[in-house]
Amino acid sequence: MSIRERLSGNEAIATAMRQVNPDVFAMFPITPSTEIPQYYAQYVADGRVDTEFITVESEHSSLSACLGAEAAGARAVTATSSAGLSYMNEVLYVAGSLRLPVVMAVACRALTGPININHDYSDSMAERDSGFIQIYAENNQEAYDNFLQAHRIAEHPDVRLPLMVCEDGFITSHAIENIELEEDDAVKAFVGEYHPEHYLLKKENPLAVGPYGVSGYYMEARVAQAQAMKNAKAVILDVAADFEKTFGRKYGFFEAYKMEDAEVAMLIMGSCAGTARAAVDELRSKGVKAGVIKLRVFRPFPGEELAAVLSHCKAVAVMDKSEGFSACGGPLFAETAGALFNSKERPLMIDVVFGLGGRDFTVTAAKSVFDRLVWIAENGVVDELYTHMGQRE
Repeated sequence: MSIRERLSGNEAIATAMRQVNPDVFAMFPITPSTEIPQYYAQYVADGRVDTEFITVESEHSSLSACLGAEAAGARAVTATSSAGLSYMNEVLYVAGSLRLPVVMAVACRALTGPININHDYSDSMAERDSGFIQIYAENNQEAYDNFLQAHRIAEHPDVRLPLMVCEDGFITSHAIENIELEEDDAVKAFVGEYHPEHYLLKKENPLAVGPYGVSGYYMEARVAQAQAMKNAKAVILDVAADFEKTFGRKYGFFEAYKMEDAEVAMLIMGSCAGTARAAVDELRSKGVKAGVIKLRVFRPFPGEELAAVLSHCKAVAVMDKSEGFSACGGPLFAETAGALFNSKERPLMIDVVFGLGGRDFTVTAAKSVFDRLVWIAENGVVDELYTHMGQRE
């Protein structure tokens, strides 16, 4: 039976970690994810978990320690944000290439410069091609639920890839919301124990981890890694289906809101989705056929599925809460445009970069984007492909 509680996103993730009770938690603090290891350290001190809690000298070291633990056959977790995630850059790629299913909580925060501690996705999007699965939460409930599903996805024998559970820094991470927690025993039964097939301490099957990849083998390893990311799509849906059957809450690659007959639509991620839905409700009351898709899974990117749900629209705005510095749009737009490229029917599309460094996103702002889409749909042309919204002129 679910337990009603009020928790911040950070405490919700720490609670999920406690219920999973991983073998190793290697940590180095950075705002706004610091509370996660703080909560967990208290669980260790209180004897509520038997995790080996390791304090290290940097974020690079925290993920490195997790890789050592995973290579030895242990279940390992960590948490970070912003520059801490960037400092891990080298090790992120190592984790993916070695197929070590570390689960990492990321309280997404803007990257320097200038120095900023508020939310956008510049940190996680900068690491989108590191080989990590990436799942994003709109609210605290989703942050908790995503973490409960994370180990089963990452550790699946057809996947064996590291995974980021992403939440919005300060918005999700620190805001307290009503949440439904599951009982410890039910979580343990759902997540299960970790029994890797191959690991360093298995004397019956000695192996090397991280050998030099000569030209005759490197590409084969990369192709296998790419196939594992493809495999993750089916596993994510299978785990979500079991999660719904067990706990009653439904998840997929994305959530479509009033998209059945939508002529204009917005693709968005994270906590801003609620603002977009409020705008849609207002516009629907005035006869505008508007809809929203909230993307939950960014890696693996659900291109075919998004193309199918967007193809009937006349105009679509992709909302990028990070700047790609490509001079033609952000990363979410690039992925979505690529997914629709070969569709026989596809909408006119624009990219709107917004919310950088914690800049507000309001219902009025969302409605202004839909106003642009209505104009584009009526005139059959795109006014401007790539724009920023919310900045001072």
